[in-house]
Amino acid sequence: MPGRAQNVATPQRPPDTIEERLRACVSCHGKQGGGTGNVYFPRLAGKPAGYLYHQLVAFREGRRKYAPMNFLLAYLPDDYLKKMAQYYADIQVPYDNPAPSVVPDQALQRGRSIVMNGDPARKVPACVACHGPNLSGREPGIPGLIGLRFDYISAQLGGWRYGTRTALEPDCMQLIAARLTEAEVAAVAGWLSSMPVPADTRPLKASSERLPLECGSQQR
Repeated sequence: MPGRAQNVATPQRPPDTIEERLRACVSCHGKQGGGTGNVYFPRLAGKPAGYLYHQLVAFREGRRKYAPMNFLLAYLPDDYLKKMAQYYADIQVPYDNPAPSVVPDQALQRGRSIVMNGDPARKVPACVACHGPNLSGREPGIPGLIGLRFDYISAQLGGWRYGTRTALEPDCMQLIAARLTEAEVAAVAGWLSSMPVPADTRPLKASSERLPLECGSQQR
């Protein structure tokens, strides 16, 4: 009423925490980046910060194409992306049990052979040569392959084979994936997605060890 003081509530701002900033990530990548039931969205927790940062930049710049990610990251500065990457890199949450294999046993063994030994005759290095003996990744920029689903792995390898996913030159993963057949992509994805979770899932520390191929993403 006129003449009486009005009690007007002061608008409350949401807390400006990293968790609040990353709320949009949860629906696809799960609480604390541990993944969800969606087979096409990867786990983020525990991956090297350098790798996560480079992927965020790639989405922002359009080198990796997925409309929701491209839109969300379009105007975020480098420092913001680095904080996002470090947040997820620092999180250690349990892995889900691996899914049963979706490929025949003979193909599974072919996948294991490529992962562990590569194919020297075709200049295909073993996955473990770069991603580590436990396939838990390597700092600063090589991701772990543990806990990824068959559909996600096969889609990413297929993207590299056909040029829809790219990395900084020299794009070593494109070179490797292009040397694999579609059947071998399925075999590798089948083995990786069904392998047991190792006792130590932390990425290897950065070292001066020479990798089988020069990779642009490891030079920046």
